[in-house]
Amino acid sequence: MGTFEIKGGNRLKGDLYPQGAKNEALQILCAVLLTPEVVTIKNVPDIIDVNKLIDLLKDLGVKVNRIDDTTYTFQADDIDIEFLHTQEFKKKGAGLRGSIMILGPLLSRFDKGYIPRPGGDKIGRRRLDTHFIGFEKLGAKFIYDKEDKFYRVEANDLKGTYMLLDEASVTGTANIIMAAALAKGTTTIYYAACEPYIQQLCKMINSMGGKISGIGSNLLSIEGVDSLGGCEHSILPDMIEIGSFIGLAAMTQSEITIKNVSYPDLGIIPDTFRKLGIKMELRGDDLYIPAQESYEVETFIDGSIMTISDAPWPGFTPDLLSIILVVATQAKGSVLVHQKMFESRLFFVDKLIDMGAQIILCDPHRATVIGMDRKQKLRGIQMTSPDIRAGVSLLIAALSAKGTSVIHNIEQIDRGYANIDKRLNALGADIKRI
Repeated sequence: MGTFEIKGGNRLKGDLYPQGAKNEALQILCAVLLTPEVVTIKNVPDIIDVNKLIDLLKDLGVKVNRIDDTTYTFQADDIDIEFLHTQEFKKKGAGLRGSIMILGPLLSRFDKGYIPRPGGDKIGRRRLDTHFIGFEKLGAKFIYDKEDKFYRVEANDLKGTYMLLDEASVTGTANIIMAAALAKGTTTIYYAACEPYIQQLCKMINSMGGKISGIGSNLLSIEGVDSLGGCEHSILPDMIEIGSFIGLAAMTQSEITIKNVSYPDLGIIPDTFRKLGIKMELRGDDLYIPAQESYEVETFIDGSIMTISDAPWPGFTPDLLSIILVVATQAKGSVLVHQKMFESRLFFVDKLIDMGAQIILCDPHRATVIGMDRKQKLRGIQMTSPDIRAGVSLLIAALSAKGTSVIHNIEQIDRGYANIDKRLNALGADIKRI
Protein backbone atom coordinates (compact mmCIF):
# COMPACT_ATOMS: atom_id res chain seq x y z
CA MET A 1 0.00 0.00 0.00
CA GLY A 2 1.48 3.35 -1.07
CA THR A 3 1.60 6.46 1.07
CA PHE A 4 1.86 10.22 0.59
CA GLU A 5 3.64 12.37 3.17
CA ILE A 6 2.52 15.97 2.73
CA LYS A 7 3.96 19.06 4.35
CA GLY A 8 1.18 21.60 4.19
CA GLY A 9 1.08 25.38 4.02
CA ASN A 10 2.88 25.99 0.72
CA ARG A 11 1.34 28.32 -1.82
CA LEU A 12 1.55 26.97 -5.35
CA LYS A 13 2.07 28.92 -8.54
CA GLY A 14 2.15 27.95 -12.20
CA ASP A 15 0.34 26.09 -14.97
CA LEU A 16 -1.47 22.78 -14.73
CA TYR A 17 -2.43 20.73 -17.77
CA PRO A 18 -5.46 18.50 -17.15
CA GLN A 19 -5.16 14.90 -18.27
CA GLY A 20 -7.59 13.21 -20.62
CA ALA A 21 -10.95 12.46 -19.04
CA LYS A 22 -10.92 9.15 -17.17
CA ASN A 23 -14.66 8.53 -17.51
CA GLU A 24 -14.62 9.21 -21.24
CA ALA A 25 -11.52 7.09 -21.79
CA LEU A 26 -13.16 4.01 -20.22
CA GLN A 27 -16.10 4.27 -22.65
CA ILE A 28 -14.01 5.09 -25.71
CA LEU A 29 -11.58 2.24 -25.11
CA CYS A 30 -14.44 -0.25 -24.93
CA ALA A 31 -15.84 1.13 -28.20
CA VAL A 32 -12.75 -0.05 -30.12
CA LEU A 33 -14.32 -3.54 -29.87
CA LEU A 34 -17.06 -2.42 -32.28
CA THR A 35 -14.81 -2.61 -35.36
CA PRO A 36 -12.06 -4.83 -36.78
CA GLU A 37 -10.37 -1.72 -38.21
CA VAL A 38 -7.71 0.49 -36.63
CA VAL A 39 -8.87 3.11 -34.15
CA THR A 40 -6.50 5.89 -33.03
CA ILE A 41 -7.21 7.53 -29.66
CA LYS A 42 -5.42 10.65 -28.45
CA ASN A 43 -5.12 12.24 -25.00
CA VAL A 44 -5.41 8.90 -23.17
CA PRO A 45 -4.69 9.45 -19.44
CA ASP A 46 -1.87 7.40 -17.90
CA ILE A 47 -3.78 6.23 -14.83
CA ILE A 48 -4.33 2.86 -13.18
CA ASP A 49 -7.96 2.29 -14.20
CA VAL A 50 -7.30 3.13 -17.85
CA ASN A 51 -4.12 1.04 -17.99
CA LYS A 52 -5.98 -1.92 -16.45
CA LEU A 53 -8.64 -1.68 -19.17
CA ILE A 54 -5.99 -1.49 -21.90
CA ASP A 55 -4.38 -4.65 -20.47
CA LEU A 56 -7.78 -6.35 -20.47
CA LEU A 57 -8.28 -5.42 -24.13
CA LYS A 58 -4.87 -6.90 -24.94
CA ASP A 59 -5.86 -10.13 -23.22
CA LEU A 60 -9.00 -10.24 -25.39
CA GLY A 61 -6.79 -10.10 -28.47
CA VAL A 62 -6.90 -6.39 -29.29
CA LYS A 63 -3.68 -5.23 -30.94
CA VAL A 64 -2.47 -2.19 -28.98
CA ASN A 65 0.30 0.13 -30.12
CA ARG A 66 1.42 3.06 -28.00
CA ILE A 67 2.47 5.88 -30.33
CA ASP A 68 3.49 8.38 -27.62
CA ASP A 69 2.67 9.16 -23.98
CA THR A 70 -1.03 9.80 -24.67
CA THR A 71 -1.73 8.33 -28.13
CA TYR A 72 -2.60 4.71 -28.93
CA THR A 73 -3.85 2.67 -31.84
CA PHE A 74 -6.19 -0.29 -31.28
CA GLN A 75 -7.30 -3.03 -33.67
CA ALA A 76 -9.85 -5.61 -32.58
CA ASP A 77 -9.68 -7.85 -35.67
CA ASP A 78 -8.88 -11.11 -33.86
CA ILE A 79 -10.84 -11.24 -30.61
CA ASP A 80 -10.48 -14.31 -28.39
CA ILE A 81 -14.00 -14.73 -27.01
CA GLU A 82 -12.90 -17.84 -25.12
CA PHE A 83 -10.79 -15.64 -22.85
CA LEU A 84 -14.08 -14.56 -21.23
CA HIS A 85 -14.34 -18.05 -19.67
CA THR A 86 -10.93 -17.96 -17.95
CA GLN A 87 -10.13 -17.37 -14.30
CA GLU A 88 -7.68 -14.66 -15.34
CA PHE A 89 -10.54 -12.71 -16.95
CA LYS A 90 -12.72 -13.15 -13.87
CA LYS A 91 -9.97 -11.72 -11.69
CA LYS A 92 -9.08 -8.79 -13.95
CA GLY A 93 -12.66 -7.91 -14.83
CA ALA A 94 -13.72 -7.89 -11.18
CA GLY A 95 -10.96 -5.41 -10.32
CA LEU A 96 -12.21 -2.65 -12.61
CA ARG A 97 -15.68 -1.16 -12.68
CA GLY A 98 -15.17 0.23 -16.19
CA SER A 99 -14.91 -3.33 -17.51
CA ILE A 100 -18.73 -3.51 -17.50
CA MET A 101 -18.71 -1.46 -20.72
CA ILE A 102 -17.11 -4.21 -22.79
CA LEU A 103 -20.50 -5.98 -22.68
CA GLY A 104 -22.29 -3.67 -25.12
CA PRO A 105 -19.77 -3.87 -27.97
CA LEU A 106 -19.13 -7.61 -27.47
CA LEU A 107 -22.86 -8.34 -27.50
CA SER A 108 -23.35 -6.12 -30.54
CA ARG A 109 -20.54 -7.61 -32.60
CA PHE A 110 -20.16 -11.17 -31.28
CA ASP A 111 -23.67 -11.92 -29.90
CA LYS A 112 -22.35 -12.57 -26.39
CA GLY A 113 -20.67 -10.82 -23.52
CA TYR A 114 -19.57 -12.02 -20.07
CA ILE A 115 -18.27 -10.07 -17.10
CA PRO A 116 -17.67 -10.74 -13.39
CA ARG A 117 -19.36 -8.35 -11.02
CA PRO A 118 -17.00 -5.37 -11.30
CA GLY A 119 -15.26 -3.58 -8.46
CA GLY A 120 -14.36 0.11 -8.14
CA ASP A 121 -14.90 2.72 -5.45
CA LYS A 122 -16.50 1.80 -2.13
CA ILE A 123 -19.07 4.60 -2.23
CA GLY A 124 -22.30 2.65 -1.74
CA ARG A 125 -24.58 0.71 -4.03
CA ARG A 126 -23.89 1.14 -7.74
CA ARG A 127 -26.47 -1.04 -9.38
CA LEU A 128 -26.19 -2.36 -12.93
CA ASP A 129 -29.87 -2.99 -13.65
CA THR A 130 -30.06 -0.24 -16.29
CA HIS A 131 -27.41 -1.97 -18.42
CA PHE A 132 -29.10 -5.36 -18.46
CA ILE A 133 -32.67 -4.11 -18.78
CA GLY A 134 -31.52 -2.21 -21.86
CA PHE A 135 -29.83 -5.28 -23.32
CA GLU A 136 -32.97 -7.34 -22.71
CA LYS A 137 -35.12 -4.79 -24.51
CA LEU A 138 -32.80 -5.11 -27.49
CA GLY A 139 -33.47 -8.86 -27.46
CA ALA A 140 -30.63 -10.25 -25.37
CA LYS A 141 -30.96 -12.95 -22.73
CA PHE A 142 -29.53 -12.09 -19.30
CA ILE A 143 -28.13 -14.73 -16.92
CA TYR A 144 -26.60 -14.04 -13.50
CA ASP A 145 -24.66 -16.74 -11.69
CA LYS A 146 -24.95 -15.79 -8.00
CA GLU A 147 -22.30 -18.26 -6.86
CA ASP A 148 -19.65 -17.05 -9.31
CA LYS A 149 -20.99 -13.47 -9.29
CA PHE A 150 -20.80 -13.62 -13.07
CA TYR A 151 -23.02 -11.80 -15.58
CA ARG A 152 -23.81 -13.20 -19.03
CA VAL A 153 -25.71 -11.65 -21.94
CA GLU A 154 -26.35 -13.50 -25.19
CA ALA A 155 -28.39 -12.79 -28.32
CA ASN A 156 -28.80 -14.14 -31.83
CA ASP A 157 -29.95 -10.84 -33.32
CA LEU A 158 -30.30 -7.54 -31.51
CA LYS A 159 -33.27 -5.49 -32.71
CA GLY A 160 -33.79 -1.78 -32.29
CA THR A 161 -36.58 -0.71 -29.96
CA TYR A 162 -37.89 2.15 -27.82
CA MET A 163 -36.80 2.26 -24.20
CA LEU A 164 -37.29 4.61 -21.28
CA LEU A 165 -34.38 4.22 -18.89
CA ASP A 166 -35.15 3.93 -15.18
CA GLU A 167 -32.21 6.23 -14.41
CA ALA A 168 -29.88 8.42 -16.46
CA SER A 169 -26.95 6.07 -15.91
CA VAL A 170 -23.84 7.23 -17.78
CA THR A 171 -22.23 3.81 -18.13
CA GLY A 172 -25.63 2.20 -18.72
CA THR A 173 -26.39 4.65 -21.54
CA ALA A 174 -22.94 4.08 -23.04
CA ASN A 175 -23.34 0.31 -22.96
CA ILE A 176 -26.78 0.43 -24.59
CA ILE A 177 -25.56 2.86 -27.27
CA MET A 178 -22.72 0.51 -28.21
CA ALA A 179 -25.04 -2.51 -28.26
CA ALA A 180 -27.58 -0.66 -30.43
CA ALA A 181 -24.99 0.68 -32.89
CA LEU A 182 -24.94 -2.63 -34.81
CA ALA A 183 -28.49 -3.79 -34.01
CA LYS A 184 -31.13 -4.14 -36.72
CA GLY A 185 -33.48 -1.19 -36.92
CA THR A 186 -33.67 1.98 -34.85
CA THR A 187 -33.26 2.24 -31.09
CA THR A 188 -34.72 5.21 -29.22
CA ILE A 189 -33.38 5.87 -25.73
CA TYR A 190 -35.37 8.30 -23.59
CA TYR A 191 -33.93 9.66 -20.34
CA ALA A 192 -30.47 8.89 -21.67
CA ALA A 193 -27.46 10.35 -19.89
CA CYS A 194 -26.15 13.30 -21.90
CA GLU A 195 -22.79 14.08 -20.25
CA PRO A 196 -20.02 15.35 -22.56
CA TYR A 197 -18.50 11.86 -22.27
CA ILE A 198 -21.64 10.32 -23.79
CA GLN A 199 -21.64 13.02 -26.47
CA GLN A 200 -18.04 12.12 -27.27
CA LEU A 201 -18.88 8.42 -27.55
CA CYS A 202 -21.75 9.18 -29.93
CA LYS A 203 -19.55 11.43 -32.07
CA MET A 204 -16.88 8.74 -32.21
CA ILE A 205 -19.36 6.07 -33.31
CA ASN A 206 -20.73 8.42 -35.98
CA SER A 207 -17.18 9.00 -37.24
CA MET A 208 -16.92 5.19 -37.52
CA GLY A 209 -20.00 5.15 -39.76
CA GLY A 210 -22.71 4.98 -37.12
CA LYS A 211 -26.01 6.88 -37.25
CA ILE A 212 -26.81 8.51 -33.92
CA SER A 213 -28.94 11.64 -33.59
CA GLY A 214 -30.09 13.69 -30.62
CA ILE A 215 -26.53 13.99 -29.31
CA GLY A 216 -26.39 16.28 -26.29
CA SER A 217 -30.02 15.63 -25.33
CA ASN A 218 -31.67 12.93 -23.20
CA LEU A 219 -33.49 11.53 -26.26
CA LEU A 220 -31.14 9.54 -28.48
CA SER A 221 -31.97 7.79 -31.74
CA ILE A 222 -29.57 5.09 -32.94
CA GLU A 223 -30.07 3.64 -36.38
CA GLY A 224 -28.23 0.33 -36.50
CA VAL A 225 -25.68 -0.22 -39.26
CA ASP A 226 -24.17 -3.41 -40.68
CA SER A 227 -20.60 -2.57 -39.66
CA LEU A 228 -18.40 0.16 -38.28
CA GLY A 229 -14.96 1.25 -39.46
CA GLY A 230 -11.85 2.79 -37.99
CA CYS A 231 -11.51 6.39 -36.85
CA GLU A 232 -9.39 8.90 -34.97
CA HIS A 233 -10.68 10.33 -31.68
CA SER A 234 -9.33 12.80 -29.11
CA ILE A 235 -10.46 12.56 -25.47
CA LEU A 236 -11.64 15.73 -23.69
CA PRO A 237 -9.70 17.17 -20.75
CA ASP A 238 -10.91 15.72 -17.46
CA MET A 239 -13.55 18.03 -15.97
CA ILE A 240 -13.17 16.33 -12.58
CA GLU A 241 -9.46 17.07 -12.50
CA ILE A 242 -10.15 20.67 -13.56
CA GLY A 243 -12.64 21.06 -10.72
CA SER A 244 -10.13 19.51 -8.32
CA PHE A 245 -7.50 22.07 -9.38
CA ILE A 246 -9.95 24.94 -8.84
CA GLY A 247 -10.53 23.69 -5.30
CA LEU A 248 -6.80 23.18 -4.76
CA ALA A 249 -6.04 26.79 -5.76
CA ALA A 250 -8.68 28.17 -3.39
CA MET A 251 -7.68 26.05 -0.39
CA THR A 252 -3.93 26.72 -0.70
CA GLN A 253 -4.29 30.42 -1.66
CA SER A 254 -2.44 29.66 -4.87
CA GLU A 255 -2.24 31.37 -8.24
CA ILE A 256 -2.85 28.65 -10.81
CA THR A 257 -3.68 28.61 -14.51
CA ILE A 258 -5.43 25.47 -15.75
CA LYS A 259 -4.58 25.10 -19.42
CA ASN A 260 -6.83 24.03 -22.30
CA VAL A 261 -9.92 23.24 -20.25
CA SER A 262 -12.48 22.97 -23.10
CA TYR A 263 -14.62 25.48 -21.19
CA PRO A 264 -17.94 24.84 -23.01
CA ASP A 265 -17.78 21.21 -21.81
CA LEU A 266 -17.45 22.16 -18.12
CA GLY A 267 -21.15 22.97 -17.77
CA ILE A 268 -22.02 24.51 -14.39
CA ILE A 269 -18.79 23.42 -12.69
CA PRO A 270 -17.13 26.91 -12.73
CA ASP A 271 -20.33 28.63 -11.57
CA THR A 272 -20.76 26.14 -8.73
CA PHE A 273 -17.29 26.97 -7.40
CA ARG A 274 -18.12 30.67 -7.81
CA LYS A 275 -21.00 30.11 -5.36
CA LEU A 276 -18.31 29.43 -2.76
CA GLY A 277 -16.76 32.81 -3.57
CA ILE A 278 -13.89 31.46 -5.68
CA LYS A 279 -12.77 33.89 -8.36
CA MET A 280 -11.63 32.74 -11.77
CA GLU A 281 -11.07 34.22 -15.18
CA LEU A 282 -11.32 32.62 -18.61
CA ARG A 283 -8.31 33.51 -20.76
CA GLY A 284 -8.82 32.00 -24.17
CA ASP A 285 -9.42 28.37 -23.21
CA ASP A 286 -7.33 28.61 -20.03
CA LEU A 287 -8.87 29.06 -16.60
CA TYR A 288 -6.92 31.45 -14.36
CA ILE A 289 -7.52 31.26 -10.59
CA PRO A 290 -5.88 34.11 -8.65
CA ALA A 291 -4.55 33.72 -5.11
CA GLN A 292 -7.34 34.64 -2.68
CA GLU A 293 -6.90 35.53 0.96
CA SER A 294 -10.52 34.61 1.62
CA TYR A 295 -13.70 33.55 -0.17
CA GLU A 296 -17.30 33.87 0.98
CA VAL A 297 -20.16 31.45 0.32
CA GLU A 298 -23.20 32.97 -1.35
CA THR A 299 -26.67 32.55 0.10
CA PHE A 300 -29.91 32.04 -1.78
CA ILE A 301 -31.93 35.14 -2.66
CA ASP A 302 -34.10 34.77 0.45
CA GLY A 303 -30.99 34.57 2.65
CA SER A 304 -31.22 30.84 3.33
CA ILE A 305 -28.11 28.65 3.52
CA MET A 306 -26.52 27.67 0.23
CA THR A 307 -27.16 24.06 -0.79
CA ILE A 308 -24.95 22.34 -3.38
CA SER A 309 -26.17 18.98 -4.62
CA ASP A 310 -25.42 16.57 -7.44
CA ALA A 311 -27.70 15.77 -10.37
CA PRO A 312 -27.52 14.12 -13.78
CA TRP A 313 -25.90 16.30 -16.45
CA PRO A 314 -26.29 19.21 -16.97
CA GLY A 315 -26.53 19.24 -13.17
CA PHE A 316 -23.45 19.25 -10.95
CA THR A 317 -21.38 16.07 -11.12
CA PRO A 318 -21.29 13.93 -7.94
CA ASP A 319 -17.56 13.38 -8.49
CA LEU A 320 -16.82 16.94 -7.38
CA LEU A 321 -18.98 17.15 -4.26
CA SER A 322 -16.07 15.87 -2.14
CA ILE A 323 -13.95 18.76 -3.44
CA ILE A 324 -16.73 21.26 -2.76
CA LEU A 325 -17.03 19.98 0.80
CA VAL A 326 -13.31 20.35 1.52
CA VAL A 327 -13.10 23.82 -0.03
CA ALA A 328 -16.08 24.95 2.07
CA THR A 329 -14.20 24.18 5.30
CA GLN A 330 -12.08 27.34 4.88
CA ALA A 331 -14.76 29.57 3.35
CA LYS A 332 -16.61 32.37 5.12
CA GLY A 333 -20.16 31.15 5.64
CA SER A 334 -21.89 27.80 5.64
CA VAL A 335 -23.06 25.36 2.99
CA LEU A 336 -25.15 22.19 2.93
CA VAL A 337 -23.64 19.51 0.70
CA HIS A 338 -26.26 17.03 -0.51
CA GLN A 339 -24.87 13.86 -2.12
CA LYS A 340 -27.98 12.26 -3.61
CA MET A 341 -26.53 9.45 -5.70
CA PHE A 342 -24.20 7.50 -3.36
CA GLU A 343 -24.88 6.85 0.30
CA SER A 344 -21.28 6.25 1.44
CA ARG A 345 -19.43 9.02 -0.32
CA LEU A 346 -19.54 11.52 2.55
CA PHE A 347 -18.17 9.18 5.20
CA PHE A 348 -14.64 10.52 4.67
CA VAL A 349 -15.64 13.69 6.57
CA ASP A 350 -14.51 12.08 9.82
CA LYS A 351 -10.92 12.65 8.64
CA LEU A 352 -11.65 16.32 7.98
CA ILE A 353 -13.23 16.67 11.42
CA ASP A 354 -10.07 15.15 12.92
CA MET A 355 -8.13 17.83 11.02
CA GLY A 356 -10.20 20.51 12.73
CA ALA A 357 -12.97 21.14 10.19
CA GLN A 358 -16.43 22.05 11.46
CA ILE A 359 -18.77 19.62 9.71
CA ILE A 360 -22.06 18.11 10.81
CA LEU A 361 -22.82 14.83 9.04
CA CYS A 362 -26.61 14.98 8.99
CA ASP A 363 -27.09 11.53 7.42
CA PRO A 364 -25.32 9.40 4.76
CA HIS A 365 -26.32 11.87 2.05
CA ARG A 366 -26.00 15.32 3.67
CA ALA A 367 -23.32 17.27 5.47
CA THR A 368 -23.38 20.85 6.75
CA VAL A 369 -20.03 22.64 6.59
CA ILE A 370 -19.43 25.67 8.79
CA GLY A 371 -16.61 27.55 7.11
CA MET A 372 -13.78 28.79 9.34
CA ASP A 373 -12.75 31.72 7.09
CA ARG A 374 -9.09 30.70 7.59
CA LYS A 375 -9.24 31.76 11.25
CA GLN A 376 -8.18 28.25 12.18
CA LYS A 377 -6.04 26.15 9.84
CA LEU A 378 -6.61 22.45 9.39
CA ARG A 379 -3.95 20.34 11.11
CA GLY A 380 -1.98 17.48 9.63
CA ILE A 381 -3.00 13.93 10.60
CA GLN A 382 -2.66 10.33 9.41
CA MET A 383 -5.53 9.06 7.26
CA THR A 384 -6.48 6.52 4.59
CA SER A 385 -8.00 7.26 1.19
CA PRO A 386 -11.35 5.44 0.78
CA ASP A 387 -11.93 6.26 -2.92
CA ILE A 388 -10.55 8.34 -5.78
CA ARG A 389 -12.41 11.60 -5.18
CA ALA A 390 -12.25 11.53 -1.39
CA GLY A 391 -8.54 10.74 -1.69
CA VAL A 392 -7.84 13.86 -3.74
CA SER A 393 -10.04 15.91 -1.42
CA LEU A 394 -7.95 14.75 1.54
CA LEU A 395 -4.78 15.55 -0.42
CA ILE A 396 -6.06 19.10 -1.00
CA ALA A 397 -6.91 19.40 2.70
CA ALA A 398 -3.43 18.20 3.62
CA LEU A 399 -1.75 20.69 1.28
CA SER A 400 -3.57 23.53 3.04
CA ALA A 401 -3.06 22.17 6.56
CA LYS A 402 -0.56 23.15 9.23
CA GLY A 403 2.07 20.48 9.74
CA THR A 404 2.59 17.10 8.12
CA SER A 405 -0.15 14.76 6.94
CA VAL A 406 0.13 11.12 5.89
CA ILE A 407 -2.33 9.56 3.44
CA HIS A 408 -2.31 5.78 3.03
CA ASN A 409 -3.86 3.72 0.21
CA ILE A 410 -2.89 6.30 -2.42
CA GLU A 411 -3.47 3.70 -5.11
CA GLN A 412 -7.04 4.98 -4.99
CA ILE A 413 -5.79 8.46 -5.98
CA ASP A 414 -3.53 6.99 -8.69
CA ARG A 415 -6.58 5.29 -10.21
CA GLY A 416 -7.86 8.69 -11.34
CA TYR A 417 -4.98 11.19 -11.26
CA ALA A 418 -1.74 10.66 -13.17
CA ASN A 419 1.49 11.57 -11.34
CA ILE A 420 -0.40 14.03 -9.15
CA ASP A 421 2.52 14.33 -6.72
CA LYS A 422 5.07 15.23 -9.42
CA ARG A 423 2.72 17.69 -11.10
CA LEU A 424 1.92 19.54 -7.89
CA ASN A 425 5.50 19.44 -6.59
CA ALA A 426 6.55 21.23 -9.78
CA LEU A 427 4.34 24.14 -8.64
CA GLY A 428 5.75 24.28 -5.12
CA ALA A 429 3.93 21.53 -3.21
CA ASP A 430 5.81 19.24 -0.81
CA ILE A 431 4.48 15.71 -1.41
CA LYS A 432 6.67 12.67 -0.81
CA ARG A 433 5.63 9.30 -2.20
CA ILE A 434 6.60 6.48 0.16
